[in-house]
Amino acid sequence: MIRHFLEIADLDRSQLLGLLERARRLKAGEVDRSLQGKTLALIFRKSSTRTRVSFEVGIRQLGGTGIFLADRDTQLGRGEPVMDTARVLSRYVDGIMIRTFEHAEVEALAKYAEVPVINGLTDRFHPCQLLADLQTVQEEFGPELSDLRIAWVGDGNNMAHSWLNAALLLGFELRVATPEGFEPDPELVRRARTGADVVLTTDPAEAVEGAHVVNTDVWASMGQEEEVGDRVAAFEGYRITAELMAGADPEAIFLHCLPAHRGEEVTAEVIDGPRSRIYREAENRLHAQKALLVELFSNPD
Repeated sequence: MIRHFLEIADLDRSQLLGLLERARRLKAGEVDRSLQGKTLALIFRKSSTRTRVSFEVGIRQLGGTGIFLADRDTQLGRGEPVMDTARVLSRYVDGIMIRTFEHAEVEALAKYAEVPVINGLTDRFHPCQLLADLQTVQEEFGPELSDLRIAWVGDGNNMAHSWLNAALLLGFELRVATPEGFEPDPELVRRARTGADVVLTTDPAEAVEGAHVVNTDVWASMGQEEEVGDRVAAFEGYRITAELMAGADPEAIFLHCLPAHRGEEVTAEVIDGPRSRIYREAENRLHAQKALLVELFSNPD
């Protein structure tokens, strides 16, 4: 049973593959109204396009209701303890999704909530995006991913951490290229290496060589605005270009969780080119999260 969804590693391999299979069926047109009468609180301490719209549309398509709560609309934004918010919301709603900064806040919410809690994004993990990414990769290469080589180029951030968790469960090869000082958490790397071949490098070409999937993200995420200048300088050699993609597998695809800065972390030629799957990837947020909601609300204990 899945109680909360704070990171991909909260699942086991069979649960993850089961979610992806349900997402496939929902996208193919399977009708599921099993969340009739259910209510999901959607707390946004970070702004969003894809997370907000996909969750609101998803819960409605499943028969339920979503309540959008911006930071300014809640007492969390004025310093109310997470414990109090969790316990009160648990008496009103059937589940809580939160998009925030510190991962510890999501962990505290899950500790005190009596309903399922979903991590819509933290500075440490972005697991809902990874569900959509994995669904996109399966659509391209088939359901078995263990023979694939996945490349991550850029910051060792929440997306890199989530790919490490996915490699742990699914066993594909993961190559991560970051500048020195921007590597992913070494403990997550160590854990991932117990289930997958994980290569860390400072050379983007080494990471991309023969890769079936090439991923990147913005160089400065929300909350890192003061670091933009330093980060642009540090990541200058980590732009995804057509030349870099030429070293990947001939059938390789490009993914980006969006929003993107064309000309910065990726050229327009790549992100708008024939190898890009960014819009299908974004669409799959809806289907993967619907599968997650059904699983969480169907197994509340």
